[in-house]
Amino acid sequence: MRALVTGGAGFIGSHLVDRFLREGYEVRIVDDLDPRVHPKGLPKHVARNVEFIHGSVTNRSTWERGLEGVDVVSHQAAYQDYMLDFSKFLLVNAVSTALLYEVLVERRQRPRKVIIASSQAVYGEGQYTCQAHGFLLPKTRGHGQLRHGDWEVRCPQCGKSCTPRLLEEAHPSPYNQYAVSKLSGEKVALGLASIHQIPTVALRYSITQGPRQSLFNQYSGILRIFATRALAGEPLIVYEDGCQTRDFVHIDDVVEANFHVLNQEGANFEVFNVGSGRRTTILEYAELITRKVGKPLRTIIPQQYRVGDNRHSVSSVDRLVKLGWRPDRSLPQILDDFFAWVDDFGGIPSHIPNAYQEMCNQGVIRSVC
Repeated sequence: MRALVTGGAGFIGSHLVDRFLREGYEVRIVDDLDPRVHPKGLPKHVARNVEFIHGSVTNRSTWERGLEGVDVVSHQAAYQDYMLDFSKFLLVNAVSTALLYEVLVERRQRPRKVIIASSQAVYGEGQYTCQAHGFLLPKTRGHGQLRHGDWEVRCPQCGKSCTPRLLEEAHPSPYNQYAVSKLSGEKVALGLASIHQIPTVALRYSITQGPRQSLFNQYSGILRIFATRALAGEPLIVYEDGCQTRDFVHIDDVVEANFHVLNQEGANFEVFNVGSGRRTTILEYAELITRKVGKPLRTIIPQQYRVGDNRHSVSSVDRLVKLGWRPDRSLPQILDDFFAWVDDFGGIPSHIPNAYQEMCNQGVIRSVC
């Protein structure tokens, strides 16, 4: 059996590569080694007993070579940050998926399974309940609201603050460039897969964390950003008021979810959340980081917000739990495993780009009035 893992040099992809090898697969990796994530080229953690193709999933020729003779496709390659190159998100995250199915259908190739990596980001501003008006899918909070430090989601009818719900698969509502591109990739995959009967599953990952997260890409990823600043003794910068909630899931649980759906016929042509189902505020997260490094750190709340961020984002994992999967690792375990890996890596690299300042310069980070 042979598996193709796109983005196989990256964080999630490399862990999946290791698992495929342990399961007895021959593995082929496709990765473009984006210098923002891999400034030193192919990382040392990538297994050497694999076939490596240095190429982009946006190129048809890369897919033609990558798909040759494969039984399973794990499409993990993605573009993610908070910068303004909007078209690149759709090109990498959606057009690449269309190319995958274009080549499969043209060749009349029917893999045992295709797994598409999607994101919790597709829920946009989320799912809420207004006490007076019930369930709603709110529009993204606008600058008119955020620039006055009014952070909570409000009912469009009565203006009152709403209660966040656990995110369910049936209600995506994306707004920012990354979220739209990931839902587009999902729709392309599941639509074409259904028409051409190519067994496919889409997995919407919550914030996945653990060893091997790139320490060089500081544009997104709270763990690497906070850890980098904490280990340098610098204050932790928290956007909005720090009371926004997130869902953090261990990389090992994500790998287990991938292999669970790989072996479940009942998962075909469906989409599933993969998360912890537990709410954590950013201030709580900052406190856990501070305890972990064991030295006093300041947490700064500069009354700033990041354009395109949502307020609350915690997924329901009921559908995948009913299929037999369950998240087993806690947030403290995530931090223990990540910091142990940083030590093995040799500490935080020097000369990391000042992403915070660049995002400020680009207008991605804005201050309240």
